[in-house]
Amino acid sequence: MFANRRKSERRPCRNVAKIQMGTGTLPRDCMITDISSGGVKVIAEHLDVPPEFTIILSADTRPRQCRLAWRIGHEFGAQFVD
Repeated sequence: MFANRRKSERRPCRNVAKIQMGTGTLPRDCMITDISSGGVKVIAEHLDVPPEFTIILSADTRPRQCRLAWRIGHEFGAQFVD
């Protein structure tokens, strides 16, 4: 088994969100499958996710700056850096 290296506990969820990959680019749809105070696990098809990006969790929250932590197929983990 893999050791859990997370600093904060993740909560499962199934929320639609948006990824913005640079200033002036259009946000793209994604699915958040779990979230913590330190980051998220995301499913996003047909996206070439850069090392740093912005995730928009909902219209009611501020966008969060993220750093790509890992990627396997269409799933990836991101650390909040803001």
